[in-house]
Amino acid sequence: MKLADRLQNIQPFFVMDLLARARELEAQGRSIIHMEIGEPDFPSPLPVIEAGRQSLADEKTHYTPALGLPELREKLADYYQSEFNVTVSAQRIIITPGASGALQLALAVLVNAGDEVIMADPGYPCNRHMVRLFGGKAVSVPVSPESEYQLTPGHIETYCSEHTVAAMIASPSNPTGTLVTKEQMRALIESSRKHDVLLIVDEIYQGLVYDVENYTALSVSDEIVVINSFSKYFGMTGWRLGWMVVPEEMVDAIDRIAQNIFLAASTPAQYAALDAFSESSLKIMHARRDEFKQRRDYLLPELRKLGFKVLSEPQGAFYIYADCSHLSGDSFQLSNDLLEQAGVAVTPGKDFGSNKASQYLRFAYTQPVHVLALGVERLTQYIKENL
Repeated sequence: MKLADRLQNIQPFFVMDLLARARELEAQGRSIIHMEIGEPDFPSPLPVIEAGRQSLADEKTHYTPALGLPELREKLADYYQSEFNVTVSAQRIIITPGASGALQLALAVLVNAGDEVIMADPGYPCNRHMVRLFGGKAVSVPVSPESEYQLTPGHIETYCSEHTVAAMIASPSNPTGTLVTKEQMRALIESSRKHDVLLIVDEIYQGLVYDVENYTALSVSDEIVVINSFSKYFGMTGWRLGWMVVPEEMVDAIDRIAQNIFLAASTPAQYAALDAFSESSLKIMHARRDEFKQRRDYLLPELRKLGFKVLSEPQGAFYIYADCSHLSGDSFQLSNDLLEQAGVAVTPGKDFGSNKASQYLRFAYTQPVHVLALGVERLTQYIKENL
């Protein structure tokens, strides 16, 4: 069987092999501390679960319009107004099968074969793979702590070419947890507009922001694409539901593409999401955000005590991207050794690009503090005995 050539440029998640091995070890009776997968440990808020159950009981199981349930699009418009004081027309909001579905739609209407999309390295690996899926080229920009691991207007100037159609940023970012300030966002948008490049802003960790203003890039400009998700802050990972906000001139094209590739997002999931904006659900999610902050405030200094270098402090999401070069020149091998010998699962830097990837590990603080403390204890013992 001959498979498509594009598969040569699309890699798997290396962490999935680590997770599979971790499950094997657990099946053998080993205790594993999971700090590898970017999924909240909390279940979906109970009001959301109950709304999903009720939608099934009410037999709300038919297709919705390709752009999404009208009531949910209106809810999101209301949310932008109440949470950020930003007016967004519901007509510009598209409900998608996860944030990944949103990015597929955006790239499908923007990228021709040979077109380029600029993005940061390190960054979420699916982004570059999806660009390649549509025949485009992901232009990876090596970023550093000096720019908070984020793209800058200078990067846009340097890496833009006649083939560039878009640039993509994430705030908060995976794997670094860093943010783009509103002033920096404004400068990025202006630089992109200057080069006739559309800025795509990944806001899927929006809401999980600590000590600083939680804002949306839509407060700066309407002429961008914003991608968001019900997975992280709203705790609905398995429901596979996201959304995007696009300029008006993109809506019809996205509608046509959505009809052809997946028709619509899950109907029960959309009805469940209506209750994600209820007062009771928001109260639960605010409390969980505060707990994530407590976890960060515990784990960050503990990792630094062990010698891990974190030069750009995470202010959002639930990740710490740590330089482990003092321990090993091969973070992939180190992640395997930590799993096998210490029972601690973390993600190697090679999952997020090639920019100094061998000297970084990503720690996800998606476990309670007492579990993280056990993980730190095991890391301490491993380093003491082996390094």
